[in-house]
Amino acid sequence: MNNVSEIQRVFILGMDGAGNFIQNTPTPFIDAFLAKGAVTYNAQAQSPTISAECWGSVLHGVVPEKHALNNEIAAKTAYPSDSPYPSIFRLVREASPEAKLAAFSCWTPINSGIIEDNLGVHKESKPDAELVAAIEAYLEHNADVKLLFMQLDEPDGAGHTYGYGPDSPEYLNAITINDELFGRVITSIENQGLLDHSLVILLTDHGGGGSHAYSHGSDHPMDKNVFWGCVGPGVAAGTSLPELFIVDTAAVVLHALGLQQPASWDAKVPKGLFSKVNVI
Repeated sequence: MNNVSEIQRVFILGMDGAGNFIQNTPTPFIDAFLAKGAVTYNAQAQSPTISAECWGSVLHGVVPEKHALNNEIAAKTAYPSDSPYPSIFRLVREASPEAKLAAFSCWTPINSGIIEDNLGVHKESKPDAELVAAIEAYLEHNADVKLLFMQLDEPDGAGHTYGYGPDSPEYLNAITINDELFGRVITSIENQGLLDHSLVILLTDHGGGGSHAYSHGSDHPMDKNVFWGCVGPGVAAGTSLPELFIVDTAAVVLHALGLQQPASWDAKVPKGLFSKVNVI
């Protein structure tokens, strides 16, 4: 019987700025994968709907007012190692000093300014396709990784250049290209025999085009509504998620790994996500 206790590792696979527009363009790999678990197209990004604020909440489990990250700060300053709002990487490291942890991000400030330094996290920052090749190579030699994060960037770049939303062919094509890259990572996880004992989370940080065709940051539904899904032990196929904020990702990760979240966190495990839950 599958349950949460069977989860040995977590993969967080993200693309930047895709909103819920995977519904408007072919994403066969993501669609087929998430059909095996839980998915929503109405998860809520954090406000303001900007990358550092949103990825900061995904990784630190608190709202932007607490982690105090923005794009400028993340680009210039390392995240405080003694912050009362630690990242999931810091918490997993403290619980498992020998665990293998990895972060692959196209947008460099995630690795340099959002995830703490000096945690022994394997970090790489490269363009999307090169980043996926690096993940494939890493997994060949590190199948025992406990937590791996990925952030691809091209949908957001295309949105800023060509406009966001269902009426921007270039933007939608960037999402479809990222879908193929997601498929390569999922295939690599499967080829290493890891899927049966892994929780794999797929998500984006924000959308765009709400108040400005070529930007984001507002509370307009085009900026706020995002896709989020996961597959793994204890998550039944077809699970619905009526209410989820992307900050909740951090709580899901810690719960899956059997760790208690800090009392200061805003994140919470969505009701009904895990069909068979062990008391930790």
